Amino acid sequence: MTPYTLLVLLTAVERLAELRVARRNAAWSLARGGVEHGTGHYPAMVLLHTALLLGCLAEPLLATRPFVPELGWPMLALVLAAQGLRWWCIRTLGPRWNTRVIVVPGLPLVAAGPYRWLAHPNYVAVLAEGVALPLVHSAWLTATAFTLLNLPLLGVRLRCEDAALGRSVPG
Repeated sequence: MTPYTLLVLLTAVERLAELRVARRNAAWSLARGGVEHGTGHYPAMVLLHTALLLGCLAEPLLATRPFVPELGWPMLALVLAAQGLRWWCIRTLGPRWNTRVIVVPGLPLVAAGPYRWLAHPNYVAVLAEGVALPLVHSAWLTATAFTLLNLPLLGVRLRCEDAALGRSVPG
C-alpha cells in the first residue's frame, strides 16, 4: 500500500467518523424539535464525496500519475489544514453540526470559532480538500471534476442552509 493510498483510506475512515458524529447530532437535534431541510440534494453530495475518494485512488493508478514533491507536499499541508478547519467547525457547533441541514428552532446562530469570520467555514474546508487531496498525487482530473461538480451543488447547499437558518438569500 502506498502512502497516498493510506492517506485516502484514512480520509475515508475520517468521513465515517464524521457520519457517526452526524448521526448522533441528528438525533440530538430531532429530539429538540429540529427540522431537516434540503433532503433532495443530500444523496448527490454523498455520491460526489464518495466519487472524490474513489477518483483519488483510481486516477493515479490508471493514469500512472507520479508523485510530484513540489505539488504533493504543499497539497498535503492543505489537506491537513482543511481537516483542522473541518474539525474546528465540528467542535464549535457541537451537537448542532451535521452533514444534513437540521435546524433546531429558537437556537441562535453560532458566532464563535471560525464562524466569527465566515458564515460557512466548513465549505472552505470542503473546497480546499476537494482540490488538494487529489493533487497530492497529481490526480488533476479528479480535482477538476470534483470541483466543477461540487460548485453548483455547494450553491444549492448554501442557499438551503441560509434559508433554513433565516439568513437572507442573495437573488
